[in-house]
Order: sequence, then C-alpha cells, then structure tokens
Amino acid sequence: MRSASTSVFAGLLYTLGLVLVGALIVALLLSFTSIRESSLPYFTYVINTIGLLVGGYVTGRRCGGKGWYYGGLTGLFYFLLVLLIGFLGFDAPMQWGTLFYLIGAFVMASIGGIFGVNASSSSR
Repeated sequence: MRSASTSVFAGLLYTLGLVLVGALIVALLLSFTSIRESSLPYFTYVINTIGLLVGGYVTGRRCGGKGWYYGGLTGLFYFLLVLLIGFLGFDAPMQWGTLFYLIGAFVMASIGGIFGVNASSSSR
C-alpha cells in the first residue's frame, strides 16, 4: 500500500499520458483519413473516458483501498487541470457543461479506482 498522494499523482500522469497519446492519434486520423472535424467531440469524450478509467484504475491499484475516493480525487485533479488550462490558455468561461464534466470525470475515475482496488486485492 503506497501513500495516497503518490498514487493519485501516478494516476493523474497515466490519465494525462493517455489523453495526449489519444489526441495525437486523433490528429493523425484527421490529417490522413476522410474523418471530418465534426466528429471530434465524440473522440474527445471517448479519449477522456478511457484516460480517466485507466488513471482511476492505477490509483486504486496502487492505494489498495478506498478506490472510489482516490480514483475520484484523480478525476477531480484532472478536471481542475483541464479547467485551469482552458481558463488561462483559451479564456473559456464557466458554464453548466463544466459542472457536468466535473461529475463525469469524478464518476469515471471512481469506477476505475473501484476496479483497481479489486484487482489489487485479488492479486495478493
């Protein structure tokens, strides 16, 4: 069982890494195939969901307990990072969709954390 802060940080790094790799793949698909930019929001939701699930999983597996809580913290910190980048870099305003994104990020990472804890306890 590792400390919660290093576990959440590791999960956040996994989430960011997967989102960056997914964004690169989507950029390549948009450049070299006939996929239109109008489908970009769907790719974004899928990439973020997979990243948050994996990040929560890693956090839960490293913590070994309270996977929904620590996975949810991973989702919360990811949301705050995306919000900070959007606000500072693109002057994105706060909207109701922002609240839904927070809830979705927390839930997805929490689900990943639950699976991660169950995977860590079954491997012992």
